[in-house]
Amino acid sequence: MDEIAIPIYLMAGFLESGKTSFLNFTLDQDYFQIDEPTLLILCEEGEVELDKKALKKSNTSVEILDSPEELTLERLVAYDAFYHPGRVIMEYNGMWQVSKLEEMQLPKGWGVVQQIVTVDASTFQVYMNNMKSLFVEMVRNADLVLFNRCDMDMPLASFRRSVKVVNQAAEIIFEDEEGEIEDIFADEMPFDVNADVIEIMDEDYGIWFIDAMDHPETYEGKKVSFTGMVLKSREFSKNMFVPGRMAMTCCADDTTFIGYVCKSEKARQLSTGKWVKVVASIDYEYMEFYHKEGPVLTAISVEETEPLKEELVYFN
Repeated sequence: MDEIAIPIYLMAGFLESGKTSFLNFTLDQDYFQIDEPTLLILCEEGEVELDKKALKKSNTSVEILDSPEELTLERLVAYDAFYHPGRVIMEYNGMWQVSKLEEMQLPKGWGVVQQIVTVDASTFQVYMNNMKSLFVEMVRNADLVLFNRCDMDMPLASFRRSVKVVNQAAEIIFEDEEGEIEDIFADEMPFDVNADVIEIMDEDYGIWFIDAMDHPETYEGKKVSFTGMVLKSREFSKNMFVPGRMAMTCCADDTTFIGYVCKSEKARQLSTGKWVKVVASIDYEYMEFYHKEGPVLTAISVEETEPLKEELVYFN
C-alpha cells in the first residue's frame, strides 16, 4: 500500500445530521490548523452554512459535487493539481452508498485516515425504520459515530447497540445541549453484575456483549453464564472456541456472529454449530481475533444443550 501523503477525513451522515455544524466547529479549532491548504469536498448542502471565518482561518477551499458520478479519479486529480492540498475533508451525501468509496480510485498519495458519522438522535429511529441498510453501510468502517441532539429519555443504549453490532471498534459519543453524555447504561442492565455468577438471559445476550467490551472494570474477574452457539477457527489453538450468537444488523440476509474467545479443554470435542451452556470467568487480554484487548473467557463448565428457539439477537 502506498504511503498516505494527503489524508482524507470522511464525514458521513443523513441530511441535517449535524455534519456541517461539526465541521464548522472543527475547522475553527487551533489544534486542527496546518500550514498547507485544506480542500473541502461537499457532496450535499444542508440548511447550516459553512463558517466563512473558519474556512479562511484554516485556509480551506470548497468544491461542491451534485452526484456520485462526479466523484471521479480525473476530477480528484485535477483538484490535487489545482489546490495542492495538505489534506482533504469530504462531507459525503448520506444517500450515496459509502461502499462506492472503497471501489473508487484516488490520486496517488491520497487515502482515508478517519471516517466520522454524525447522527441526529431525534430522527435516528425514523431513518433506521426506513433506511437501515444505508446506515449500516455508513457505520461499518467508521472510527467515530457522533449522536447529537440527544435526550436522556431516548433509548440511547439501544442506539449504541445498533452501531456496535455492526462495528465493535467504533467510538460512540452522545451529546446533548450541554455537551457529552457519560454513562448511558446507568441503571439499565437487566442482569445482576454483582452476583456470584452473572446469569445472562437469552434475550439479554446482546446487551451483555456490548457492555462487557465497553466496561472491563465491571466484569474483570467475574463469572458469567449464558447459552451460545459454537464457532471454531484455525486461528485459535485447539483449546479455544467462541460461544456466541448470530446478530441481525440490517435484515435477515445481513447477520453477524458476535461472541468472545473461550479457553476450555472441552474445545477439542466441540464442533461449529453446536449449542452449549457456558459458565466461565472473565479476564481481559489482547486477542488477534478482536484486533485489540477484549474479554477472554476461561470455562468453568461447558455443557452441550439444545438450540435456542430464537437463535438471533436483535439490535433495535
